[in-house]
Amino acid sequence: MADLLRNDILICAMVAWFVAQLIKVLIDWRVHHGFNFRRMFGMGGMPSSHTAFLVALTSMIAAREGLGSTSFAIAVAITMVVIYDAMGVRLQTGKHSQVINRILHRMLVEGKPLGDDELQELIGHTPTEVFFGAVIGLIVPIFYR
Repeated sequence: MADLLRNDILICAMVAWFVAQLIKVLIDWRVHHGFNFRRMFGMGGMPSSHTAFLVALTSMIAAREGLGSTSFAIAVAITMVVIYDAMGVRLQTGKHSQVINRILHRMLVEGKPLGDDELQELIGHTPTEVFFGAVIGLIVPIFYR
């Protein structure tokens, strides 16, 4: 456990995730004029904390072990897959959730009996959200070292 707590690469990545999530809460507060703590741990939205986490991790590995290391290659591959997934599959899932929620709303307005559960719409990320997550992931390691 002590080794885990001294793992600077992992801690830096977690700091990048935290910074991105905090920015997400602040943006949500500004847009909706209210504090929603659930956004701190929610998926989707600006910026992408998944991207921030992995880009910081990959950047730290590059700085510590070099661009030619196996660890860096693995980190780049995982980062690319997660970013592709966030902008592709997860973004489309969010769009589908929006359509299904509209259908549920129409059915409820018409008085047909349905459950009131909504699907989570903020699941994936737009390219802009991923870009700013990557920016955070690049900036945090600079200040961390």
